[in-house]
Amino acid sequence: MKVRVGREVLAEAVGWVAKGLPSRPSVPILAGMVVDAADGQVTLSGFDYESSAQVSVPAEVADGGRVLVSGRLLSDICRSMPRDSVDLSGDASRVQVVSGSSRFALQTLPLNEYPALPELPGASGVVKGDAFARAVAQVVSASGRDDTLPVFTGIRVELRGSTISLLATDRYRLALRVIEWEPADPTVEANALVPARMLHDVAKAMSGHDLTLALGSTRTGDGLIGFEGGGRRATSRLIDGDFPKVRSLIPAESAITSTVQVDTASLVEAVKRVALVAERTTPVRINFADGTATLDAGSGEEAQASESVEATVTGDPVSTGFNAGYLLDALASLGMPIAHFAFTQPMKPANLTGLRAPDQTPTGDSAYILMPMRLPT
Repeated sequence: MKVRVGREVLAEAVGWVAKGLPSRPSVPILAGMVVDAADGQVTLSGFDYESSAQVSVPAEVADGGRVLVSGRLLSDICRSMPRDSVDLSGDASRVQVVSGSSRFALQTLPLNEYPALPELPGASGVVKGDAFARAVAQVVSASGRDDTLPVFTGIRVELRGSTISLLATDRYRLALRVIEWEPADPTVEANALVPARMLHDVAKAMSGHDLTLALGSTRTGDGLIGFEGGGRRATSRLIDGDFPKVRSLIPAESAITSTVQVDTASLVEAVKRVALVAERTTPVRINFADGTATLDAGSGEEAQASESVEATVTGDPVSTGFNAGYLLDALASLGMPIAHFAFTQPMKPANLTGLRAPDQTPTGDSAYILMPMRLPT
């Protein structure tokens, strides 16, 4: 192998593939990354039996070749190189990585022991990468982090004709986002539970391109989803398990007794300030009444904080309380200048959506349901 690649292009590509490699692989060979140089490009691949990532970048290929090296080490090296280009050369036993006067020699891993990447399933349709990335980013914060409850660590992807619905919950909050796409089959109806972190990374990396979504079998333990766009390709096994029926938590329009509109940025800054004195297990208390949202945190025996921001309250006044971190996650997911709260009862789940303007009506294509915390008496 003898090839020259732009440093920034190579570092980004290697870094993306390396991000998906296991830090503690069950088999040492899975820490490797395949480097394949041919036909004016370098293709980098990684696979850990659960998910795979592959990206191709343009390169000056003098001699083609294929080697397997430590993925994370190659990523660290490429990121630190001093010049604008990186030269890769070597044979089956060692690979030289050179940029300017910096020179590294990496021992190769046995390529014949590396597993073959899974084939991409048949294409199910195409979605705009930017819209998909935004939608995933808006729901991912509501997914769980506890690997002992794997169902809650995924994002449910529902394909229904010309729409894709994304759902995530960790039992304390729920996020929904619906976007349009172009299905290969207009009558498609399918569901998939995709690891949230993997889906977020893939959507972000492919956001600048049309994204082909490919869904394989969704039978128990046998599902595979694939993504392709912008010279990148990724696959993931689906999470085995039944996603809870959470749509019933989204309040019906007829059940809403109070709504509140408040400037998103102002509320975010106020929550951050008063939360400085809130303990992890205590809520930030909010009273929506008389054209203001009054935030309080802390107790009489400890530090206390209070702040008010302007708000438009329609219906009954509301006194409630939320976990500060969950509330900030929800507000950050909106991506809109106005935060719209809809309440059925103060201590029932609240629906938070984003609006572009005060006179806009919330649509059913997004929701962020927050479970309130019990207020101290």
